[in-house]
Amino acid sequence: MEYTVAQISPVKTQVNVSVPAEEATAALSTAVALFRSKADIKGFRKGKVPSSVVEQRFKKEIVSEATTDLINVHINDIMGELKLAPLAGLDVSEAALAKGEPLAYTFTFEHAPAFELPEYKGQAIEEEDVIVSDADIDAVIERVRKNLAEVAPISDNRTPVDGDVVSVTFEAFENGVAVPGVRAENFEMTLGEGQSLADFEALVKTVPAGSEGEGEMTFPADFINTDLAGRTVTMKVAVHVIKVRTLPPVDDELAKKAGNFEGLDKMREAITMSYKKSREDLHRSSAQKKLLDKLLAALDFPLPPTAVEQQLGQMVQEFVGQLERRGKSLESTGKSLAEIEGELRSQAEELVKTQIYLSAVAAKEELTVTPQEMDAFFYRLSTQVGQDVILLKRYYEDNGMMIMVRDKLLADKAADLIYASALVTKVAPTEAAAEATV
Repeated sequence: MEYTVAQISPVKTQVNVSVPAEEATAALSTAVALFRSKADIKGFRKGKVPSSVVEQRFKKEIVSEATTDLINVHINDIMGELKLAPLAGLDVSEAALAKGEPLAYTFTFEHAPAFELPEYKGQAIEEEDVIVSDADIDAVIERVRKNLAEVAPISDNRTPVDGDVVSVTFEAFENGVAVPGVRAENFEMTLGEGQSLADFEALVKTVPAGSEGEGEMTFPADFINTDLAGRTVTMKVAVHVIKVRTLPPVDDELAKKAGNFEGLDKMREAITMSYKKSREDLHRSSAQKKLLDKLLAALDFPLPPTAVEQQLGQMVQEFVGQLERRGKSLESTGKSLAEIEGELRSQAEELVKTQIYLSAVAAKEELTVTPQEMDAFFYRLSTQVGQDVILLKRYYEDNGMMIMVRDKLLADKAADLIYASALVTKVAPTEAAAEATV
């Protein structure tokens, strides 16, 4: 076998393969022998069927299998010599072996571009420090109290106030005609927590329990459903039930209910440790991304189109999945699939660029992923999605996704290596970060 290489673009290569007649004939003979050993034809003992009969009976299957096997062997050998890893599937031209005749075929594939890796160790970066205040811990305890609160309906027919849990039925009308998609029955929400539009909550607060009311409201100009954005409608609301939360007192009994802690002090101590660890992880992740962004900003290389499209498709699928889990559809956003893709494309390109860069760092540092690390990934994933780890791993294997997992783990290792070598300066948390911790 001989081959020549043609670079179609910095991210796409074509390989032209020539197979001599002798090798083609040998591949066919091997396939015939394999079929002969398994052939079960009436009038012949198994494994004793003449080759001529086997060739005649299974000609199409023999040629197909022999061609596929030979091409796969060639591709593995060639890719190993070229030291290039396809970022998407290979496109192989049609080919079929014939006894006594040479074979010629081509295959093309996309790969990472060649580029110079600038120095990535010892980079200066700032990381926000973590300062845990009593107010932070009190805010967490307040959330614990809300989670453990007793919720019960009230008997009087007063109007709802912030903090109440209300069950409502509502529908929007415009010029007396119902607005499609703006209707719900027995919708439950907590007032004053930003779960609904402020104008809608204000209307609900004017309607006593067991009564109906209506009023005009205008959807925000930046409302997620662009069909509704800026429109003024008449909203009709029925308040069925008002429930109030009774928060438990902050005492040792609360600590026991929250996590079987031995007293309030132990709960505050555990919350402090957990809170600090989560904020440290968040700040480290944020600083690590800033460092990668800085390194990537100094690089400019073309991206494989198919890799970008695959990443974009995955992101769109995740976006639609999130909508469906919230009981919504793509149509409810008021945007077309093309518009969503347009909004997500730059993020997809950034992710592909980052993956290519980190893969190059991993290769330079000769990083590897052990089977144990692969198993640990699937155990973590199975816990997150609530699926059996063996079935989950088998799904990835059957769908050719194991290389994707390995590449992700390699990229994570490369990112950790870069950050571990960085010159990190701790700085005071920004006001926005401090507010986000509460």
